[in-house]
Order: sequence, then C-alpha cells, then structure tokens
Amino acid sequence: MILVLDVGTSLLKGGVFNTEAHLIAKAEAPIKLISSENPLYHEVDPDNWISTLSLISVQLGLTKLKKLESIVVSGNGPTLVPVGIDGSALDSAMTWMDRRGIEEAKEISRICGYYVDPSFYLPKAYWIYRNKPNLYKKTRYFLSCPDFMNFHLTGVARTNLPAKDFTRYIWSEQIIKDLDMDTEKFPPFVKPGEIVGKVKKEIEQTIGIREGIPVIAGGPDFIMSLLGTATICPGRACDRSGTSEGINLCSHKPVRDSRLMTLPHVIEGYHNISGIITASGKALEWFKTISGKKELDYETLFEDICDIQAGSKKLLFLPYLVGERAPIWDPNARGAFIGLTLNHGRREMTRAVVESVGYAMRDVITVMEEDGLKVEELRVTGSQAKSPLWNQIKADITGKKILVPEHLDSELFGGLCIALYGLRYHNSLSEASEKMVTIRKTYLPQTETKKIYDELFSLYRESYRGLKGVFEGLSHIPDEERP
Repeated sequence: MILVLDVGTSLLKGGVFNTEAHLIAKAEAPIKLISSENPLYHEVDPDNWISTLSLISVQLGLTKLKKLESIVVSGNGPTLVPVGIDGSALDSAMTWMDRRGIEEAKEISRICGYYVDPSFYLPKAYWIYRNKPNLYKKTRYFLSCPDFMNFHLTGVARTNLPAKDFTRYIWSEQIIKDLDMDTEKFPPFVKPGEIVGKVKKEIEQTIGIREGIPVIAGGPDFIMSLLGTATICPGRACDRSGTSEGINLCSHKPVRDSRLMTLPHVIEGYHNISGIITASGKALEWFKTISGKKELDYETLFEDICDIQAGSKKLLFLPYLVGERAPIWDPNARGAFIGLTLNHGRREMTRAVVESVGYAMRDVITVMEEDGLKVEELRVTGSQAKSPLWNQIKADITGKKILVPEHLDSELFGGLCIALYGLRYHNSLSEASEKMVTIRKTYLPQTETKKIYDELFSLYRESYRGLKGVFEGLSHIPDEERP
C-alpha cells in the first residue's frame, strides 16, 4: 500500500491506495490561514501542517498499516518556509498567494533577463534577505511546502525539481550568488520518483507512520494534477479547480508570451503551458461569507441558482480579489461586480461569481489559442468538478468539452502514479498515468448558451481594461494607520 499526502491551501488530504489504484482509505482536515489586513500578505503556520498531519494519521489508521511501501507528498506552490537548524519553521510560510516581493521580483527579473513573478520562490527568499535580516541569518534552509513536509518526515533537506529547466522558476546557484545570498540555504534538487529519505524514528512515535518507510519525491500540486488527470499528451489541458484555478496545457512547443508561463512538462519532450487564476473557488467562498450563506453547503447553493439564466441577468464579476496572475499579471487588480441593478439579488450575484471562473478560464485559453496552441479538451479536477452545473457552465463559456476523471483528487492520484513509477511498477511516469486514469463523465458545450457567453466574455475582458487605472489608483492610497 502507498500513502499519498497533499497539502492544499485550505485542506490537508491523505489517501491510502493499493498498487492497483484502489482507494483503501481517505481523510482530510482543514488548514487555517493567517489573516492579514495587507492584501499582499498571505501566510500559514507550517506547524499547523504538522498537527493536521497527525489528525490525518489517526483518521487513516496509519499505526495499523504494516504493509505500507512508500509515502509521496505534494503541496501548494510556490509556498516558501524558512527552516532553522533544528528543522523547525522559524516563521510563517509565505503562501503561493503572497505577493509582497514585488520589488524583489523586479530586481530578479532584471538579473535573469526574463519575468519572475512576486509569487515565485526566490522573490520570497530575497524579500526575507532584504527585510528580515535576522530571520535570514537564522535560516538553515528555504523549503517549499512539500519539501518542508519531506524534511519533517525524513530529516533530509531536498528541493523537488519536476524537470531540469524548472530552475528558472525555483532558483539556480548562479542567481543566488548574483543576489549575494548563501547557496547552502537552498537544498540540492531531487526529481519526482527518487527517494528523498526514510521516515525517522521520532515520526513513528509522534505521528504513527512506521520508521524506515521510504519517502519518494513528489512535488508541486499542479505537477501531481497533470499526472493524476493524464494530461500528458499535446492538446490535453487540465483545469485544476479549487481555491485557485490552474489551466495547464500539454504542448509540443513552448510559447514566448509574458501572459502565460511556459514550463517544462514532467513528461520529457513536452511543455506545460499554464495560466494561474488566483481566486476562483476562493471568490465563491468569499461571497458565501459576505452574503450570509457561509454555512450553506455547495450542493444546496448550486440548487439555489440553477434556474438563473445564463449570464446572470447581464451581470459580470471580476474575481480579482487578491490581484490576478494569468493572463493580466496585475497585483493591483481588484474584484468588481459590473452591471448591478435593482433587478439583481444574491442569487444572480452568486451565479455571476460562478460564471466569472469560466470567463477567467476562457481568458487564459484565448491567449493560448492566440499563440497557435490547440486546446482540445479540459480535464477538470478538484472540488468544483463535483458540481454538474459548474462543469456545464465551464463547457458553455469556454466552448471546450469538460472531462471529469474517476478520481477527482488528482493531486493524490498523481502522487500515486509517481509512487508506482518510483517503485518500478511502471516503466515511466507517462505509462503509469495513462494506464491508471479513467474518465467518469464528459460535458459538451451547449450552442445556444455559448452564444450568450460569447458576447459577455468580450465585455468581461473590456471591463478589466476599463478599470485597470482605477485599480492602480486605489493601490496608491495609503492604508489607514492604526494606533
């Protein structure tokens, strides 16, 4: 049996699979984010990951599992943790949503000669170097979220490197030197499927995972999703839905477009063309809270809006609640309802928030197609994939067929594929992924509904362009100082 863990933004999930890909047990527990009045700051306590792992261990009954062959951990990225010499976190982790390192990213981009976003790993480490010198001095290692968990389990510090060209998005020895930082604070790289180390004795005593079990390198959650949805052939795209949204397209060729990220694919020879939407599910969660429906389950919420016509009575929503990454890359962008009238109420506004995710997805896909790429299908995964209405809305807005895999927790299933490859049950990652992933249901675009969304989508794009200057002006207003 294989234990797969995924440290998400708001949930830590664990699954125990057998080698035939049957899910034996599954558990999840919430992760609490640290609130901040600064819109650029988004943090989490790494110790909360550890305590949540203990809860997951109990729920899964790991102390009773005597035939556990390996562990694979994935996690949200790029999230960065400064770790002390004793292996403990020295400060809060700067999550993937954290964009405080705007000036640091500009400096790194200048040195590198290509764009580096403030959300990436190195701008965060450089921000600590510049703004918290005492913390930087005490830091033994800078670790990503899954790397921190692997270090806690094994005592071995390594950095997951999904493919060799990923160094430009993580770090390289030369860039670290150019920034006058210490290279020894950035651990050696390890590839997916390689053994990081073995579970320490203390972990068996504190968490219940048996000593000596090999921990296999997994990686960032989006890499797991590619494998967990079999997005391993050109033309296939993965829609990673959850707190945020990631559109990841497998492509024969790279693109040179600053609106998208061109990453090496985990399958050698291909490229992962991606666009990350910062707040998708998070936007709906926010609106549920402010509209007094925080406790309403999502199934009931969607039943409540299913009779609202497509287009939400000509109402649009911009889901830029924490700035936006692809395709506009604007940390100053803000959320906005466009077109509100007295005829709109909570239900129309709710549907507009749901539809905004589809528009944001189409915005990314449109850029991909402008670059000559072909998006044949979207393999959707995550919490949003559980909703037939949301799947159909996405199909109608994007004009693409939506494929729903049998296993919706693609991060866990992708981790299983890596474990099966690392344990040599399969000869390659692509073989493990293609053989293991099956599709449960397909949603096709509805022609008449798509016509409505086509017109609204052009207005969605125009709305941001018209408000960009307003958003920038708001960002320059000083925050109110508290006594």
